[in-house]
This record gives sequence, structure tokens and C-alpha cells, in this order.
Amino acid sequence: MRKIIHIDMDAFYASVEQRDNEALRGKPIAVGYSEARGVVATASYEARKFGVHSAMPSLTARNKCPQLIFVPPRFEIYHEVSAQIREIFLEYTDLVEPLSLDEAFLDVTINHKNNPSAGLIAKEIQQKIFEKTRLRASAGVSVNKFLAKIASDWKKPNGFFVIPPEEAERFAENLKIEQFYGVGKVTAQKMHENHIFTGYDLKQRSGAELVKLFGKAGHNLYLNARGIDEREVEPNRITKSISNETTFLQDKTNRTLLTVELYHLAKEVMERMNEEKFYGKTLTIKVKYADFKIITRSKTLQQKITGFEQLWSYAREMMKQIDLS
Repeated sequence: MRKIIHIDMDAFYASVEQRDNEALRGKPIAVGYSEARGVVATASYEARKFGVHSAMPSLTARNKCPQLIFVPPRFEIYHEVSAQIREIFLEYTDLVEPLSLDEAFLDVTINHKNNPSAGLIAKEIQQKIFEKTRLRASAGVSVNKFLAKIASDWKKPNGFFVIPPEEAERFAENLKIEQFYGVGKVTAQKMHENHIFTGYDLKQRSGAELVKLFGKAGHNLYLNARGIDEREVEPNRITKSISNETTFLQDKTNRTLLTVELYHLAKEVMERMNEEKFYGKTLTIKVKYADFKIITRSKTLQQKITGFEQLWSYAREMMKQIDLS
């Protein structure tokens, strides 16, 4: 039986800013830019009480919380803190799979401390993170990645929750379908149309039926509905892509305006590529329509994209191929 921990920092970027600036503590803040095209990267818990959340357009966030304070992101600092947290993880196991700067899976089935209790290890890690960074983390513990990740979100912030193996299947049955891994708005809508609202509803469908409805993801959904997740913790998991997106307050079809928005998104992607020294050869543009239909256009190049002019040239040409009518 595996012992998996999922650690998720609480409102990470916002918490770092509040830690480093006493004037921001206890106030609703959003890490991001306040201009019309801006998007909230992370919202503090004070801001979340007003309905502000990650990926929300800045204008929407401001309308929900007029006193919201926008703080420009400091990715260099976030990387430094993330590295400190990773050092703590490695004290317990080499099987650490980072998902982003602020969350990771740990497989502690066999660990450096010879501690048989994953729950005690998780609590120790939470305490050490706070002592070293003055930041809070939530921890979820279970027999697989799917359940451990759900558990870490169960009692946020500064939460701790264990889903024991004997309760795994029952727990999965009672989940709303939106809580399942990989189920976004479009997939959830399709499930609702097929009278699937909970893990229990999902469990009533055969594997073949779910694959027919949802493609390859159907197999994982079939397993997850039974509390099963066969994915291993991958310690050498590396960044495979860098992306950026925005959601508009109103539907847009004007190609010029959308091209301007694409330009700003591309600039931010290039900044992150340079910051992380990560460059790719495949460029993808995704567009979601008002009816939630999504289309993508991809182009794979001979050499990696290392400069903005190169990135923008290809992105602009790909945008011309997309039907905006």
C-alpha cells in the first residue's frame, strides 16, 4: 500500500507578499496587474472572501472587491522560497514530484526517517515549512495522487486531511464531479448532460462507455470513481510547457483587439521563458468560444524559440488561421 502526500502552499504568491510587506497583512491583495488586460495570479484569503480568485480578469476582481490591492509578481523570490521548501521535502524522500512552485507530491512509502506514518511526516513538513519560511501549507495524505491532492484542499488554509485506504472508494463516490482530476467546465457540462453529477454516478458507467464519451480520460475517470489512481510519483518530472491565458469580460470577435491581447500574452510567456531558461519548439494557440467550444492551432519548429520577435512572428501568423466569426 502506497503512502502519498500532497503539499499545497496556501495562497502562495500572495502569502509571500504579505510576509515581506507588513502593510499588506490582513488586507485583500491580488498578485497580478490591475490594468484592463490583467489577470489575477493569486488572491489572498482576505480577497477570496469577496469572490476574487486565480485566473480572474483584474477588472472583474476590482468590481468584486473595490479595495483590492494589486501587487506585481516577484517570480525570482517565489522561486527562492520554492527551493527552500523542496529542501525540506528531500529530507524525507527523493520521490518528490513538483507540480508547480507551490505544490508537490511526495511518496513516503519508504522514507529517509524510517517513519511508518505518512500523517506524522506531513505534519512535520508543515511545521518545518512554517519555521523556515513563515508560510503556511496544507497537506493531504492518502494511498494515491488523486486522493492525496483532493485531501490537501479539504480543510484549507493550513489544512491537514487523511483519506485512509478503507475509505478511498466511498470518499470518491461522494465527490462532486467537478472535483475529479482533469474535469473542467466543458467536461463537467458534458457529464451533466449525461446525468453524471457525482463520483457515484460516474461509477455506474462502464469503462467502455466513459472512454466513448471522454476519450482516453475516460479510463482514468473509471478508476478514480473507485478511488484508484495508478500514477506513480515522478521525481524527475520537468517543465514541459509554459503558458498564459486570459478571459474576457465580454465576448470578443474583433481580430485586431484579439491580436493585441495575444501580443501581451506572448510577451509574458517570453518573460517566463527567459526567467526559467526554458525554451521550446512547439507553439500552441488555444481559443475558447462563448459556447465553451475550444480549438487549438500548433506549430512545431526546427529550432527552439529563444526570442520574442521569433515567438510573435509565428503566433501572429497562427492567429490569422483561426476563424473568429
